[in-house]
Amino acid sequence: MGKLERIAARQDRAAGRGPTRRGVLLTGLGSAFMFGFAREASAAQTYPQNASLPGNGAFEPTVWCSVGPDGVVNVNIIRAEMGQHVGTALARIIADEMEADWDKVRITYVDTDPKWGLMVTGGSWSVWMTWDVFRQAGAAARTVLVEEGAKLLGTSPANCIARNGRVIAGSRSVSFGDIVSHARPTRSFSPDEMAKLPLKPASERRLIGKEVKALDIPAKTDGTAIYGIDAKLEGMVYARPKLPPTRYGSKVVSVDDSEAKKIKGYIRYIVLNDPSDTVPGWVAVLASTYPAAIRATDALKVTWTPGKTANVSEKDIIEHGRKQIAEKTGGSCVFNDDGVDEAFASAKHVFERTYTCASVLHYQLEPMNALARQQDGKWEIHCGNQWQSLFLPVIAKALQVKETDVVMRSYLLGGGFGRRLNGDYAVPAALISKELGGKPVKLILTRSDDMQFDSFRSPSIQTVRVAMDDQKALKGWQHHASAGWPTGVMASAFMEKGADGKPYDQFAIAGADHWYDVGPMRVRALDNDLADATFRPGWLRSVSSGWTPWAHEAFLDELARELGHDPVEFRLSLLTAKGRNAGKAPDSVGGATRQANVLKRLVEKCGYGKAQLPKDTAIGIATTFGQERAMPTWTAGAVQVHVDRKTGVVTCQKIWLVLDAGTIVDPDGAMAQTEGGALWGLSMALFENTEIENGNVRDRNLNTYTPLRITDIPEMDIEFVDSTEKPMGLGEPGVTTIGAAIANGVFNAVGVRLRHQPIRPADVLKGLSEKKPA
Repeated sequence: MGKLERIAARQDRAAGRGPTRRGVLLTGLGSAFMFGFAREASAAQTYPQNASLPGNGAFEPTVWCSVGPDGVVNVNIIRAEMGQHVGTALARIIADEMEADWDKVRITYVDTDPKWGLMVTGGSWSVWMTWDVFRQAGAAARTVLVEEGAKLLGTSPANCIARNGRVIAGSRSVSFGDIVSHARPTRSFSPDEMAKLPLKPASERRLIGKEVKALDIPAKTDGTAIYGIDAKLEGMVYARPKLPPTRYGSKVVSVDDSEAKKIKGYIRYIVLNDPSDTVPGWVAVLASTYPAAIRATDALKVTWTPGKTANVSEKDIIEHGRKQIAEKTGGSCVFNDDGVDEAFASAKHVFERTYTCASVLHYQLEPMNALARQQDGKWEIHCGNQWQSLFLPVIAKALQVKETDVVMRSYLLGGGFGRRLNGDYAVPAALISKELGGKPVKLILTRSDDMQFDSFRSPSIQTVRVAMDDQKALKGWQHHASAGWPTGVMASAFMEKGADGKPYDQFAIAGADHWYDVGPMRVRALDNDLADATFRPGWLRSVSSGWTPWAHEAFLDELARELGHDPVEFRLSLLTAKGRNAGKAPDSVGGATRQANVLKRLVEKCGYGKAQLPKDTAIGIATTFGQERAMPTWTAGAVQVHVDRKTGVVTCQKIWLVLDAGTIVDPDGAMAQTEGGALWGLSMALFENTEIENGNVRDRNLNTYTPLRITDIPEMDIEFVDSTEKPMGLGEPGVTTIGAAIANGVFNAVGVRLRHQPIRPADVLKGLSEKKPA
């Protein structure tokens, strides 16, 4: 069974079923008023807007695309659009293979329907997961259009080619639209039939890898694009939650709405009863306008009995993880090679370091929101979401109805970054609507609500150890990582099984299962159950690959210095591409050789080890393989940093990245996503973090939570390796190397080793003060 089949099977298990085919945002002066206005909710969104779409008589060779009598090609997109132009990227795969006229291509973001199968946008999977089926769908359309076009032209298909929306035979041609109008093809293809169709060679691609216009930019630019927060239905009321003191276990003791009743527009409050246990202890406030809902919620007085985690701190969670690592039992081993214990028992030298990372919030621009109603016996949930297949069953459980009685209407996302993989915000909207007999309810969280309710990145602790012989040759490796498990909490059936047969959250350890040859290796993932009990751990851009390379790449730099080796040459000596590191088709062809190649190219670009730089300024490097071992985006990153010895402030002056992601489908989108990912990695490494205090996050708004600011953005030099291999992911790999490269650069600049992220000025000053005089 291939990876995509395993993903689908795990999704079916997670949902408890057998396998199937399956306004305007305004900010009031001096206030936090946010008004969700007014574009009517729609069943599906098509871009470019106000364009003709295939109507009656359209040719639909597969569920993924159709060709209308007017020649318009529509591509159905099941991935969430959150600024990455995923529709443009995916549509061009079909359009290129079928030889469509790009000016006549439209994309439709569809709603939930079993026929679409797994609907998820995360893990940098979208292009990688869609590549094969969309090429086959395009080939199916081209095959029929050429066959039918040949008949209209009075010749054989062998004498015809398809180009730019036309079938051509010598000097004569016929458009796709005329073929559909006159020949009226009806042939459709099964997945097995599509898989057997011949595909174009890379040399004949005319859209993939080329510069084309993004299809949804005009609507996003002129304000006609509809986001979840824009959706509106006739007769709807507004709601805001009054959040309990702990994520779990809080119980409502009493509610006093005497002050809330003084707010014009206040309707009532509801104590939610949630059979899915997604929002325990919630009280919702209803009002005729959202400003009234905000004020009334502030005025509402609720007394709770808090859950058992009311006094838990960030330090408690880290220390709990430290104890888990110290225990030899527990967790699950991704790799657990024979000989690890023997290597450490007989080692002449053991080198060990521990690294920690703080909690990080998503802080996407559009706060959580959902609009729910019952219409014609069906429950409709209108929102932006990244994993509809995961949360539609949860909504059904909360409503205590069949999954077939729930449909999710998809909208553009004003930022996702993994937060909207967790659709928990849709559950209370549905429950409130149920309490009102199915009346439409628009639930919107304020910014502070959103932060308190965030499904954020868990704090983590990692210990890396290497065993060496008397010549200090590497004989064994251990990497132990403890963090909250988002997949374990929200989609346990989706987890992988380790070498020891135990389930583990692959998104809480990916990146530690590296491609270096270091002898027998044990990579152990530990579920920090105290974190899981305190908050709902979430997937955040690059997930564990945002912190596991932080540990192993900083560790490798430390180890290289300990052994007297150049850090780059040391890494290259370990990227041997032997055994499991050799790679295999179709996803990891070339294995560690490709990682070595991006590292070599990076060194050429940045001048590592050769550049003459000012005092207290240096370059640090790191390399990893992107999001997951099963779909590696080979990545090498370097940063130039300057350290101010007086203040401890670290300034990142330049970032270099070299990536081998296979075929680059959408060059502009690939560049934008990689730039954004690199800046996200920089933000987490130097600026942003929160802490858990009394069972909740400390920071609730941008006055205390400080992501990267525009004045801190460095120069960037990003390069993609030319390749015709299968495309891998690019939404997240830009994040992965930045933190470790900065830590390594700080050491190269001033000789201070830092093992906590974010790197704080106080930590730098402490390191400088503790340094022994040269």
